[in-house]
Amino acid sequence: MPGELGGALVAVLGGSGFVGSAVSARLAARGARVRVVARNPGMPPFPAEVVAADLTEPGAVAAVVAGADVVLPLVLFTGGGSWRVADGDAADAARVNVGIVAEAVAAARGSVVFAGSTSQVGPGAPERIDGTEADDPESEYDRQKCAAERLVLEAGGCSLRLPTVFGPSPGSPDRGVVTAMARRALAGEPLTVWGAGDADRDLVFVEDVAEAFAAAVTHADRLAGRAWLVGSGTGIAVRALFELVASTVAELTGRPAVPVLSVPPPPHATASDLRGLVADPAGLTLATGWRAGVPLADAVSRTVAHVIGSSVDGGLPGTPNSG
Repeated sequence: MPGELGGALVAVLGGSGFVGSAVSARLAARGARVRVVARNPGMPPFPAEVVAADLTEPGAVAAVVAGADVVLPLVLFTGGGSWRVADGDAADAARVNVGIVAEAVAAARGSVVFAGSTSQVGPGAPERIDGTEADDPESEYDRQKCAAERLVLEAGGCSLRLPTVFGPSPGSPDRGVVTAMARRALAGEPLTVWGAGDADRDLVFVEDVAEAFAAAVTHADRLAGRAWLVGSGTGIAVRALFELVASTVAELTGRPAVPVLSVPPPPHATASDLRGLVADPAGLTLATGWRAGVPLADAVSRTVAHVIGSSVDGGLPGTPNSG
C-alpha cells in the first residue's frame, strides 16, 4: 500500500530503462523517495529525483548513491541490442555490468538489490529450477551476471534472478521477444520458431517484476546474502507463446492471425537457447509474499495493445488511421 516504504531513499541506477523505469514507478507509488539515475533520464511520469550521470566516469557511482538507503544497480550493457554480449564487447560490457555494480557495493551505505538472471545456472541445470542449483554459466552475459551478483551477496545485499520480462514500461520500450513478435505480427509477417519450438519458457509481466523489487526493498534484511528466483512457476512452449501473440494481434486488429513457422536454429544458437527453463519462486513468496499476479494471456493482451497504441500516429503498420 502507498507509504509502506516510509520515505526510504532508493537510488535506481539505470532507472530510465525498461525494467528500471517500471521499478522506479512502483517504488514511488509505495512511498519511497526515488532517485532515478541514467545517462539520459528524461522526466519520469512519477515523483522522483532525477540525476543525469555517466556512471563509467570516475567517482560518478559514489556520488549518485550518496545518502541512499537502498541501491538498485539495474544497468545493463551488451553491445548487441539483445541479452547477448556481442563479440568483442566483453571488456566494455564488464565495465558496466560488473564495474558499476562493484563501485555501488563499495559506496553504498545501505542494502544493494541486484537484478540477476535465471539463466545464470547454465544449460546443465534441470529445466525447472528452485534456486538450489549450482551455477555453470554458458555465456559471457551470464558470467558477468554471476561476477556482479557475487560482489553484492558477499557485501550482504540480495539478488532477484529474473526470467524473460516483458510488457509496457514508462521508460525505455520493451525490446524483448514478446514485443518483437507482436510488431512482426502487426506487420503481417509470419512468426518463426527454432525447430519444434517445444521448449518451455517462463515469462513474467514487467509490473509483477516491479512488485518483486518493491518487495525486496521492503524486506531487504530478510533477503540479505542470497539470490532469489523471480518466476511464474509455469512454463509455456515457445510455439504456444508465439501462437498466443499471433491470435491476440488478430483479436485486437480484426485481421487473420499470421502463421507460426518452424525454421532451423541459426549457427549462433546455444544449448541454453534450445532448452526449457522455468523458475519456481516459492522461496521468494515465502520470504516476502510476492507472487506473479498478472495471467500470461492478460499480460500479452496488454502488451500487444500498447504496441498498437505506440505505433506511428496511433495507427497500425500498413493501414490508415481510423476515426
